[in-house]
Amino acid sequence: MPNNETLTSVGLLVLRVGAGVYMITHGWGKAGMLFSGEFDGFPDPMGIGSTMSLIGAVFSEVVCAALVVVGLFTRVAAIPVVFTMVVAAFIVHGGDPWVMGSGKSKEPAMLYLIMYAAIACLGAGAYSIDGMLRGKRGG
Repeated sequence: MPNNETLTSVGLLVLRVGAGVYMITHGWGKAGMLFSGEFDGFPDPMGIGSTMSLIGAVFSEVVCAALVVVGLFTRVAAIPVVFTMVVAAFIVHGGDPWVMGSGKSKEPAMLYLIMYAAIACLGAGAYSIDGMLRGKRGG
């Protein structure tokens, strides 16, 4: 029977990989917009311009999510995703309903926000690059 520490690390692995892979697929279309130069159609909820908003979203949803998947700098990498999902839920989808029905809602952004907030608090667990580096340092 696995011990509590092993089960916790397996749970964190499942959470990291599941949340990360889904977030990467969520952000992949935005990466396509970035590389094709389609900046103008992207929202500018923070008043920093569509280009910078798109770059920030792609960085958090693709680059930071990939770091979370492999478990490298996991807590730090989760923070930009949390920020992006707060902006998505409360500014971009501020007037939308809380739950999905027909059309747009806050629900997807809130689900990602909850998952990444948990990852930021809990870290990557033993089955990650962070865990391997921590083990090599002896603690």
